[in-house]
Amino acid sequence: MLRRSALALAAAASLLPTAVFAADTIKVGVLHSLSGTMAISETVLKDTVLMAIDEINAKGGLLGKKLEPVVVDPASNWPLFAEKAKQLITQDKVAVVFGCWTSVSRKSVLPVFEQNNSLLFYPVQYEGEELSKNVFYTGAAPNQQAIPAVEYLMSKDGGSAKRFVLLGTDYVYPRTTNKILRAFLHSKGVKDEDILEEYTPFGHSDYQSIIAKIKKFSAEGKKTAVVSTINGDSNVPFYKELANQGVKATDIPVVAFSVGEEELAGIDTK
Repeated sequence: MLRRSALALAAAASLLPTAVFAADTIKVGVLHSLSGTMAISETVLKDTVLMAIDEINAKGGLLGKKLEPVVVDPASNWPLFAEKAKQLITQDKVAVVFGCWTSVSRKSVLPVFEQNNSLLFYPVQYEGEELSKNVFYTGAAPNQQAIPAVEYLMSKDGGSAKRFVLLGTDYVYPRTTNKILRAFLHSKGVKDEDILEEYTPFGHSDYQSIIAKIKKFSAEGKKTAVVSTINGDSNVPFYKELANQGVKATDIPVVAFSVGEEELAGIDTK
């Protein structure tokens, strides 16, 4: 991730407006939630960008100038993302912004970047179905990540799953991805009665009834797998409840697209 961030920063330099070259430093906006439900996922992205900036500055910077990070906290608040993006672009005069995690935050800031013709580097997977000349989408779309994952779950090596639980946080990325996955599963002969689709709000912490429903769904006779698009700190209680109810990966495997080291650190692995 650090190498990719450094390369992205270098690429961004080639696209800087003329006014940037007159400044003493090149300002880089960092727009990640440092508080709220998404902080567990986004704080590490902020740290990674700052590490990349330090690494580049230690080697002399870019175009003869040092990079200067400008860090703001949109606090897992989608309207505040747009406000902070506007602040970075119009007040702080950053040359480029690295930020967002959720698609709802990206869609909140998109009009700001397009109206001001500024650049956003978006770091994670997304649902596709969006294209803007002001955004570098560095993550995978469903055909590059979610569909191959489900294909693996359906294979012999992946456990030959026949039933699928599509479980996600209730916003555009999980819903659109699961719509695509449902269509893919239909194309492979999986019927609607073999697909369970569930959503929870951001910050959800009580997964007792959902895990019980997954266990009941799995007990109906066919090998079951969970495809998780849960985001943020809800990942911790989800995996804890799986353990509490005795669900093992060998019985009901879980494939997740939004779990990193910070989320796993909150889970008892014993």
